[in-house]
This record gives sequence, structure tokens and C-alpha cells, in this order.
Amino acid sequence: MDYPWHLYLLASMYVLAGTMHFIVPKVYLRIMPRYLPNHKLLVSLSGMAEILLGLALCFPTTKNMAVIGIILMLVVFLLVHFYMLRGEKESAGIPKWILILRIPLQFVLMYWAYYYIEI
Repeated sequence: MDYPWHLYLLASMYVLAGTMHFIVPKVYLRIMPRYLPNHKLLVSLSGMAEILLGLALCFPTTKNMAVIGIILMLVVFLLVHFYMLRGEKESAGIPKWILILRIPLQFVLMYWAYYYIEI
């Protein structure tokens, strides 16, 4: 596997982010949209997805599937980002300007993942 260092950086980011879902689940539970059911399960599933997709980026046989999975996951996560803009309670105390900046960041992360797809 002769991948560039920045692919491993991306993979490490997702593995770390997913691990954090299990280390500090309360952080993620606070930002879950109220209209979604079973918050604990969704936090665990999203953490597992981030870990698995991050690891899958590192292997030739799973890299393309991981890229597609990451992009789809980030699209779903946009729901949370927009939900957090609704009000003070939903924002979990994060300043509005940071919440607004996170939205275009999602698209940067999608492009970063897409950069590694091989056709």
C-alpha cells in the first residue's frame, strides 16, 4: 500500500472521531436532533461507522467503498449541523459562527475523501 500521507491523516481523523463517540458520548448525545429516535444507539452506530470507514480507507480493496461511505455519512451529518443552528439549546453552547463554518467544512471533507477514489 503506497498511499500518500494525507490519506492516512484522513483515515486517522475518522478513527479518532469515531473513538470519541465511545469515550465522551455525552458530547454527541447533546447535539442529536430531537426528532431522531434512540440517540444512544445512533451515537454508537455513527462512531462505529467512522472507525470502520477510516480503517477501510487504508486498504485497496475497500478504499473506494470507504470513500463513498464517508461522503454519504457526511451528507447525513449535515442534518445535525443544520439542527444545531436552530437555537441556543440545540447549539450545545457552540458559538453560531463556528456552527456556520462547519457546514462548508463538511463539503471540504467530502471533496478530500472523493480525491482518493479510483475509477
